[in-house]
Amino acid sequence: MESTEESAESRDFVTALARGLDVLRVCAGRPEGLTLSEVANFVALPRAAVRRSLITLVSTGYLFQTGRLFIPTTKVLSLSARVKDMPLPRLAQPILESLSKVLDESASLAVLDGKDILYIGRAEANRILSVDLSVGARLPAWCTSMGRVLLASLPEEERKQHIPDQLTMRTVHTIGDKSQLNGAFDSIRKQGFCILDQELELGLRSVAAPVYDSTGKVIAALNVGMHAARLSLDAVDENVVPAVVKAAQDLSEAIQLQNK
Repeated sequence: MESTEESAESRDFVTALARGLDVLRVCAGRPEGLTLSEVANFVALPRAAVRRSLITLVSTGYLFQTGRLFIPTTKVLSLSARVKDMPLPRLAQPILESLSKVLDESASLAVLDGKDILYIGRAEANRILSVDLSVGARLPAWCTSMGRVLLASLPEEERKQHIPDQLTMRTVHTIGDKSQLNGAFDSIRKQGFCILDQELELGLRSVAAPVYDSTGKVIAALNVGMHAARLSLDAVDENVVPAVVKAAQDLSEAIQLQNK
């Protein structure tokens, strides 16, 4: 009787599913990403079996692949208890990597710090020529796309504390009038994103969107920057804006999962 029960249990056991869950568990615990070899070592399974599991998880949206790394998406992070312990930059990194890969442009995350924005997350595009920024970098908030998104979320009196008395023109395109700048903030609040066209630096465009915490407060901004020669404004509006807004929404949802 015991052997019959063991046989039935064996027939019901799906080896491929068990292996896939092991792979998923390991990847969920390493949001910075793992290579095929690293996953195989962690789960002590043949590389061929692990590769099939990884490809399946990529196809179903639980992982995405960038180079040799397999990185969990918010879909798998929502299943992991570790999401509750992840600081914002680590939580954002898979989303930034995915956005950078989709658009083939660098993606960043920043917070407001005084009159500056402070970069706390970055995913670099694999380009010979790219904007030279890294985590820890600072830029003036008022003339950057992420800064304007963050400033637009503040009450007017509080916003004034983060804007210099004199607006120095960075390029011929920079808004140098505070009434015009306030108009830009109004537009950003209404449309939910900011397109900055060569105001910080000639030849540089960027798109930013707000990141919300579980109370609906804007706590960070996410953006993609690109050289103006690579994409027209129409292409930016059609392709880049929806991707950036979606990435910011994904990160906002992941933050909300932390507080459940």
